[in-house]
Amino acid sequence: MSHVLTPLSRRAAAAAPVLPLVAVPAVLALPPASDGAGPADVVSGLAVGYCVLLALRERRRPLAPAAAVVLGLPVVGLALAAMGASSSQTGLTGLGRYLQVFVLVPAAVLLLVRHRADFRLLAWSFVGLGLWQGAVGVHQYVTRTGASYQGENIRAVGTFGPHDVMGMATAVSLGLMCAAGIALGPASVRQRTLAAGCAVALLPPLALSFSRGAWIATAVAGAVQLVLAGPRRALRAAAAAAAAGVVLVGGFGVGTDSLQQRVDSIARVADAPDQSVVDRYALWGAAAGIWREHPLTGVGLKGFPEHRDGHATLALSSGSDIDGAGVPYQRQALLSPHNMYLLVLSEQGLVGLLALAGSWLALLVRGVRRLVRGRRRARGPGPDCGLVACGLLVWLLTDFGYGDIGGSSTVLTAVALGLVAWWALAGDARADGERAGARGRVGEVPAR
Repeated sequence: MSHVLTPLSRRAAAAAPVLPLVAVPAVLALPPASDGAGPADVVSGLAVGYCVLLALRERRRPLAPAAAVVLGLPVVGLALAAMGASSSQTGLTGLGRYLQVFVLVPAAVLLLVRHRADFRLLAWSFVGLGLWQGAVGVHQYVTRTGASYQGENIRAVGTFGPHDVMGMATAVSLGLMCAAGIALGPASVRQRTLAAGCAVALLPPLALSFSRGAWIATAVAGAVQLVLAGPRRALRAAAAAAAAGVVLVGGFGVGTDSLQQRVDSIARVADAPDQSVVDRYALWGAAAGIWREHPLTGVGLKGFPEHRDGHATLALSSGSDIDGAGVPYQRQALLSPHNMYLLVLSEQGLVGLLALAGSWLALLVRGVRRLVRGRRRARGPGPDCGLVACGLLVWLLTDFGYGDIGGSSTVLTAVALGLVAWWALAGDARADGERAGARGRVGEVPAR
């Protein structure tokens, strides 16, 4: 028995540092406790605290200069926007949230994920969360217990509830990106088959989320993954996706009138937009108007709601309807432009947008370049970790055009950015350093 327990205990000990990060998707499987900070925020905060203690104990710089610059770049715009907020409390609250999502949690992931096994474990936790939330969402659609959509309680929202209708769509989409990346990578046949099956299983709940932004982001990110995986894998995956679509539409009935109308609305947003599209255009116009008056540093963090009415057109409604999934009917105020780029532009100005977008662009360029170089050297499919990371980042950058941070699922976005940062800034630096007999800093890739 001891011979059996020893390898298991060693594996558990080896995975211990990344377990606080795996706990974030795990706690997101539970219904949110409140509209404020939830258990996932607490867990992510503990992970950040652990990294700080680790850096103090080892008495060395935890991040290489390149990693520190890329992850720390958004702090410039955030600091200026916090000083320009309407009150110090508002500025500190907004600053803490932005730092959590775009700086601290990604840095914690970069520090705690040490090699590809840790990366894959965290990626599979994303898949697990997506499958669980998707199963709850499909059950809501079948039993008519979901959020209200066109007068029927059929919108799949998972455990996130109608207040965060994008929560389930985000969890399912990010899980789908992880599963697709693993399926397209050079893993074992068994693991690729399992990942491909999970990706197919996540398609119905994604469709039933009725989230046009998530659909578009998934299509774009999936296409990028296929291109980066190589032409042969791309053709096989495209054929499998087409077959899965036929089965889903014909066999499971994922092609209802409501879903068809939602799909059709993507192509006619300019001709006959529904009220949600009208509201979104009005919010986008308001954000652009705010930015034109404060082009450099914006109106300060969390300042959009205060300045919205002075720049929005009369077409903007008083709020969106919230109903179903165990919540009585109510109106929810529209307090953000539902576009991350315009939100940053209006509240942080050009300085904030260039700093934040510059950090994302650096991650994208470094991540794609590393993946392409790895494929050329191996003359085969790209590493699964790279495909996962690139898929996650492209999905987020595309979805930011249709949504912004908010709700309990935001912590999942932060962890996903951490996975991207690990691939782009660290990769296997530690493992390579150990093989070379050197101990390098995290985020410092050895010379090739």
